[in-house]
Amino acid sequence: MNDMYIVNGLVYVDRQFQNKTIHIEDGKLHLLEPGQKVTGDVFDAAGQRIVPGFIDVHTHGAVGVDVNGASAQDLDKIGRFFAGNGTTSWLASILTDTEEQTRYAISQCLAYQKSHAAGAQLLGIHLEGPFLASEYKGAMPEDLLRKGDLALLSSYQALAEGNVRYTTLSPEVAGVLEMIPALKGLGIVPAIGHSGADYDTAMSAIRAGAMACTHTFNAMALLHQHRPAILGAVLESDVYCEMICDGFHLHPGIVRLLWKTKGVDRLVAITDSIMAAGLPDGNYHLGVNQVVVKDGDAKLASDGTRAGSTLTQDRALRNLLSFTGLPLEQVLPVLTENPARLLGVYDRKGSIEEGKDADLVVLNGENQVTDVFLRGRRLREEA
Repeated sequence: MNDMYIVNGLVYVDRQFQNKTIHIEDGKLHLLEPGQKVTGDVFDAAGQRIVPGFIDVHTHGAVGVDVNGASAQDLDKIGRFFAGNGTTSWLASILTDTEEQTRYAISQCLAYQKSHAAGAQLLGIHLEGPFLASEYKGAMPEDLLRKGDLALLSSYQALAEGNVRYTTLSPEVAGVLEMIPALKGLGIVPAIGHSGADYDTAMSAIRAGAMACTHTFNAMALLHQHRPAILGAVLESDVYCEMICDGFHLHPGIVRLLWKTKGVDRLVAITDSIMAAGLPDGNYHLGVNQVVVKDGDAKLASDGTRAGSTLTQDRALRNLLSFTGLPLEQVLPVLTENPARLLGVYDRKGSIEEGKDADLVVLNGENQVTDVFLRGRRLREEA
């Protein structure tokens, strides 16, 4: 089952490209030295590079499917689209919604996970809200935002059978700081964002266990020399910083500033994509919000607030290479290793190492995705 050798390509191992042969067996990868005997099916990757599959921890949809209203079958459409763009694992981000709709979305994510579909693997759920600050709500429906409520979050996690992996909270919202220490026990990684928190409050959240910042610089109080605010706290501390590298959410200079400030090990490239990803400009929705996409830029129809993106991770990779001027081997961790470490799945994903899941992306000289392997299965053979 899934027995194949990938030969003649340059393989990304230990953050450098090396001449290796990959043996895929039962969905796991094994590294061989060049010249070792191969028997069985062979994939010739001559002239190409083999990198770990990309991991997207923050996305609301694609190809006409919005996560909040998606059925399990709809989620499969997203998973297949993502896989074609090199994303082999993802979290489904549920935007702040009614309890009823949130529970529906959670149930469909769980059903999709249990279906063992052939597309990108759904690792779990990201709850973006509802414990968020109204002043920095972005595309969140203000009437559905609420105070911290550990009992509600626990009930969502029980329904998800432990598959809520990540959540975004605003530290200044009543009850949130008290919730954060309990999230580790629930198996949920806390991120802070959509926030106007002052520096001390944000630092308190980080000391309490917050591990990441949601779409850094976007939907938050910005840096001031007398009031460093939440942004100053996340830049100074060791939390992971999500970044949307579509050229709209962050100026290339800000991406370079993030890189210098945080270092490669604390950055996570996300898409924050909505249902319009993979589709032309037009009218769409994000949760309960109406969204207009023009020139690839998604904004709320009501007030022009930016509302997610139409980005894919392969485009994010090429943008990062352009924005930073860095070589591929220095950029890849922000799409692979770092999100895997953030979610606690680095023991099986995020790098090309002996015994890990054979989630692999084949890139040509222009860093375009030419082939993808999902847990050892070649995507083109699954189509």
